[in-house]
Formats: sequence, C-alpha cells, structure tokens
Amino acid sequence: MIERIDELKRAGEAEVAAAATTDALEHARVRWLGRKAELPNMLRGVAQLPPEQRGAVGKAANEARKALEALIDARNADLAAAELDVQLAADRVDVTLPGAPLPAAGGLHLLSQTRREIEDVFVGMGFTVAEGPEVERVYYNFDALNHDAAHPARLKSDTFYVADDVVLRTHTSPMQVRAMELQPPPLFLIVPGRVYRRDSDATHTPQFHQIEGLAVDEDITLADLKGTLLQFARAIFGDEREVRLRPHFFPFTEPSVEIDVSCFRCDGTGHLKDGSRCGLCKGTGWIEILGAGMVDPNVFGHVREHGYDPEKIQGFAFGMGVERIAFLKHGVSDLRLFYDNDLRFLRQF
Repeated sequence: MIERIDELKRAGEAEVAAAATTDALEHARVRWLGRKAELPNMLRGVAQLPPEQRGAVGKAANEARKALEALIDARNADLAAAELDVQLAADRVDVTLPGAPLPAAGGLHLLSQTRREIEDVFVGMGFTVAEGPEVERVYYNFDALNHDAAHPARLKSDTFYVADDVVLRTHTSPMQVRAMELQPPPLFLIVPGRVYRRDSDATHTPQFHQIEGLAVDEDITLADLKGTLLQFARAIFGDEREVRLRPHFFPFTEPSVEIDVSCFRCDGTGHLKDGSRCGLCKGTGWIEILGAGMVDPNVFGHVREHGYDPEKIQGFAFGMGVERIAFLKHGVSDLRLFYDNDLRFLRQF
C-alpha cells in the first residue's frame, strides 16, 4: 500500500507541475486531493487496517497529502501572479480615448419598479405571484365574475373584442376563477399584468397594468382584508399611513369597498405646513388607491366542484392599478408620461 501511495504522489506532482492555468490546477487538486480522490480515502481508511500497518501507512499517506498541498499552493501563487500580469496588461487604459463616459446602460422602467415593489410586499405576506392570458374568453372575463348580461363593460364601446366570445381582458380578475379551477383552497395569490380598455386621456390609457389579489380560506373576513391592505399601504407609502373602507359596488364582490389611504403629503390633515390646501388629496386627508371586497358566493358557485363551497369558505379580492400607485407615490402629473419614452422623465427614476 505504501508503494501505491508513492505512485499517487508522483502522479499528482507531475500533473500539478504541468498545470498551465489556475483552472487546470484546481482540476488537479480535486482529482488528487478532493473528497472522492484515492489518497484522502486511504487516510480515512487507515483505521480499518491491521494494527501493525496503520502507523506506516498513515504516516506515508499524510506526508504525501501535505507534499501535494504545498506544491499546489506554490504553483497556484506562480500561476495567479502570471495571470494577473496578463490581465493588467490587457486592462491598460488608453489615454487617447475621449474623456466623456458612455451613456448609462439604463434601468427598469418606473412601472416595472413599482410592480416589483408591490409584488415583494405581498410575497412577504405569503401570497404567490401568478400570470394569465391577456386575450381572454368572455366567460372568464365577465360571466364567471358575476357580471350581469347588460353590464356596460360588456359593450364594444368599452371593451376590445377579438371575437364574439373573446376579448382583450379588461382586468386581471379572470385569474380568480382560473386559479381556483387549478387549486383547492386555501389560496393566496396576486396576479399582475396588462389590461385593456377603450380609454385615453390624462388619467387613462388604452393599455395599462393591474394587480389583482385573491385570498380564500375558512373564516376570512373584512378585517383580514383591511389588515392586509394596511400592511401594503404602509410598505409602499410610509409607516404612518392608515386605511379606511368605504361602501361601493363591484359585480364579483359582496360586500364591496373602496380603499383609501391617509394622504402621505399632508399626513392626513388635508393641509400643508404652510396652511394651504393639499392638492394631492384635495383637502380631504384621504387618497383612493384601489377597490376590494369579499368574494361574491356566485363566483364560488362556478368552482364549487373544485372545493370552493360558498357555505364553507370565504375570501377577499382586491385590484389596483400599477400606474395609479406610481402616479401617487411619485407625483406624476399625466399618466401618458409613462408611455411617451421621454428620457428626461424616465431618468428621474
């Protein structure tokens, strides 16, 4: 066995000496001294040898290992120094080049930044992120969400129709039903994505971004909804924010509420420090940020066979515009600035 140790030592020394780069040297180290290498395994197996062989074999194997380690360290220092010299020569600055730096490579658009910030908040509360199709069936966009057959949103003057039963989705809410068809409760998810409506002015664009939220389990209440959105508001707009719920109507929630956050410009007073009326909240101290409510039992009726018995489970849903959150947080004056690709605007963020 001692002869085999000598053979391994000589072979290892030859490969280490022949290594021309630090990568090749690392491969040699792993081959001869790695966890699966023969020499280290001999050392680990010394205890299994007859007592009269343990001392000699252990000493020989340990000396061979130390010799290889010392040789590798020395060779690594030489190779690293040589590679550094080559890199320094290649990185030499050409002082004849123009002094002006190249333009920055760019960064995330403000809407992408805002979307990711919102996603991070809800993922931190245990929600998962899901995405759905932008070209959607009327069933998922309207019918399964309890929209009346005469609901104005169904009109071609409000919605982009691809075919009689296919639309460009008007909200990301269709993923409520799609997600419940795929997974039994409990279910906690948010759905970010593009949506489309026939609007175009300073506060509306034909294509914009929404984030839908859905939480379904037993014994979920409006108090859970308020606590969730309070945590969201404080994470996005500041730790001192409060939220309030106002009655409203949405086809797929009952009861439905509008959610306001206390104004972060005037701290909810309605007036600025100089005594003037706050223009952001229009003197009310509150800013509307999203719509929400408890999921209507009729929506659960469409997925009852998937485990969503409206007699046993409850849930809440909410939907917000990414543009509106960015609009409010950063004081943007015109929603269309998000899409004009004006670098003077985009570079501010």
